[in-house]
Amino acid sequence: MSAAERTDKKPLFTVLTANAISIAGNSLTLIGVPWFALETTGSPGKAGFVAFCAALPVVLSAIAGGPLVDRMGRRRVGIASDLVCGLALAAIPLLHHAGLLSFGMLCVLMGVNGLFHAPGETARYVLVPDLAERAGTPLARAASLYDAVSRGARMGGAALAGVLVATVGADTVLLVDAATFGVSAVLGAAGLRRVAAAAPRRDGPPLSAARYRADLREGYAYLFGDRLMLGIMLLVMVTNGLALSWSSVLLPLHAREHLGGPAAQGLVVAVFAGSALAAALLYGAAGHRLPRRTVLTVGFLLAGAPLSVVAATTTSVAPLLVTAVAAGLGAGVLNPVLATVLYERVPVDLRSRVAGASTAGVLMATPLGGLVTGLLVEWAGLTATLLGVAAVYFLVTLAPAVLPSWRGLDEKPASAESASSPEPSTPGPAPAPAGTPPRR
Repeated sequence: MSAAERTDKKPLFTVLTANAISIAGNSLTLIGVPWFALETTGSPGKAGFVAFCAALPVVLSAIAGGPLVDRMGRRRVGIASDLVCGLALAAIPLLHHAGLLSFGMLCVLMGVNGLFHAPGETARYVLVPDLAERAGTPLARAASLYDAVSRGARMGGAALAGVLVATVGADTVLLVDAATFGVSAVLGAAGLRRVAAAAPRRDGPPLSAARYRADLREGYAYLFGDRLMLGIMLLVMVTNGLALSWSSVLLPLHAREHLGGPAAQGLVVAVFAGSALAAALLYGAAGHRLPRRTVLTVGFLLAGAPLSVVAATTTSVAPLLVTAVAAGLGAGVLNPVLATVLYERVPVDLRSRVAGASTAGVLMATPLGGLVTGLLVEWAGLTATLLGVAAVYFLVTLAPAVLPSWRGLDEKPASAESASSPEPSTPGPAPAPAGTPPRR
């Protein structure tokens, strides 16, 4: 790679921008779809089932999609993912206005959105190390910047969604969301041309059923052979399921019953995201000097249980906003830590497959979050469910503090020295997520 290519910042900027637009659209979906389901069905259980139908296909595509991201090319996968998700979301309000949208069709369209969402997220996520090297940006800083931009987009999208749902309706929010996916697809098509890391994988044997299975096995073998990576996957799997129960069922219901409606919900989500954005930026600037294990433990403990406890014990928005600030500060450091650990530990030629396998594992419990929580609310009531979710969240997030395998967070892995990666490993630190990769 020439000196000019190593300092080319445009591809990294393109990925950050496209991801920001996509994340803003996801924030619209996060608020618009639960309200659309509640408005059209009136049932918390059905709203939870819609969330289940949206999340389950994400797991299926993440399980199988890792090898395809490399073979088809990260640029092509990102474009195709955005276009299909945009069309599926646009179809919901259009069919509703035409009188053709049944509850089953709503679930199917959200399932299509979920099926194509994970590969696009993975494609952008695994490009970051290569594009950071090309831009001359340290890996830890690029991971923090990626998360900070996503947090900022989530904050703006949530605030906009709350206003739009309250003023023009949830169906309009879904149309705006569909448009954001279209813009993201255009950016990916134009900004990642001639970027080798985004192109289809040409080396190796031709793709066949046997080769595909072998590629898939390699990703899962690496993930299950690394105790730290496996522990991260299991922890984020549980916390993502609990987080979905909060965002798709508990917070919308609490906002409807006690906070005055979707505008308050959007404000809580926006404050959380703004605080997380600040934390991610601060961590990107100085976080590499801090012990990762301590940072991750405190971050998880702040990010989850307190919000549910406060919502269960108050009916006003002010205490929840104060708690959202603290929770956001905790959440903002999580993805940069988790992303950099994955970038450092996993060789570049396995990164898409391991990220896909990790995403699949992380999301395994996510479909159950909204479904089970919706049913629990109908059976036990909102307050009892909020306290139960908080208790489970607190217990599982003690894992980094008490389990020995998590000591590896502060150790430079040997694989980081020997990985067949062209970029330098930088101590530091999705979703990913990945949030899509372990994400919060």
